[in-house]
Amino acid sequence: MKMKQIVFAFILLNIIFLQASYSQKYSTVDNIVLKYPKNFDSTEELAEKIEKDFNSDDEKARAIYSWIAFNIKYDYASFLNPPKTQSFSYRTEAEKQKKIREFNNNILQKAFKSKKAVCEGFTLLFQHLTSLVGIKSQVIKGDSKTRLAEIGRKNTSSNHAWNTVLIDKKWRLVDVTWGQGYYDSNKGKMVKDFDPAYFDTEPDYFFAKHFPESGSFSGQKLNKDDFLNGPLIYNKTISGDNKIIAPESGIIEVNNGDKITFVIKNISKSDPFYYVNKKNQPVRIVNSKEKRGTLEFQVTFDKTIGDYITFYLDTNSIVSFKVISK
Repeated sequence: MKMKQIVFAFILLNIIFLQASYSQKYSTVDNIVLKYPKNFDSTEELAEKIEKDFNSDDEKARAIYSWIAFNIKYDYASFLNPPKTQSFSYRTEAEKQKKIREFNNNILQKAFKSKKAVCEGFTLLFQHLTSLVGIKSQVIKGDSKTRLAEIGRKNTSSNHAWNTVLIDKKWRLVDVTWGQGYYDSNKGKMVKDFDPAYFDTEPDYFFAKHFPESGSFSGQKLNKDDFLNGPLIYNKTISGDNKIIAPESGIIEVNNGDKITFVIKNISKSDPFYYVNKKNQPVRIVNSKEKRGTLEFQVTFDKTIGDYITFYLDTNSIVSFKVISK
């Protein structure tokens, strides 16, 4: 084996070992939190329990994420029929800030007691609990991208909220709303399904699905066009670290018969990897090449492919692209 290959193999094994240790540590935290009561008398009581059971800031933040995701359900009825916007008067800036704090506290306490919330309640409760255990976090408002029809839309809007949390002098990205479950369009209801993918999410993955109102993260400007026009990725894309190397755009413009090259990380030739055509039939990917942990393959775009193409690994959606005929 050549020296470069030995070095590469050594680095790869170390990365795998660190990822496994990281995952195992958080699984231990999650298993402890799973045994917590569903109800506490106060947020302070829950925070004291977390401080007693965990030492490091990342474990405490993860415990807060897990407890909220395990126990608070997304209130889809309130999402469909939001309460009327409340207004208040004030005479000074100090009075204004006090009333905002009181308003936000009412929202997070309602989420804590009723076990239901929309993203505002999730994020405010996360921020409140982290502050009680001495960890700094923020609520970030912005846009989200979750549907096929949103690939290539023209503008961003403010329709979602998430958190950043300061751990080991680094701001981490957290979306506990998405960590608690998802909306099943076939069943027409929310499904509780804990997902660890949205705790300390890698920024490249996170900002493929989120765009903050500020347009920046940790002092770095984000590209709005990348968010609007990029491919749609899914939870399993993040947990499987299936980075989309090519094409970079989520909009594929083709003539009938064109061949487009795709490159996706951490997929093997032996994996059950396919797309679904217009007749809802799975089409297995063939003639692919494996190179250093990535799968490179081509798809011929013809009339059997519809307005979107989604690739699946086993039964899990990995990435979707919008298809436009030239």
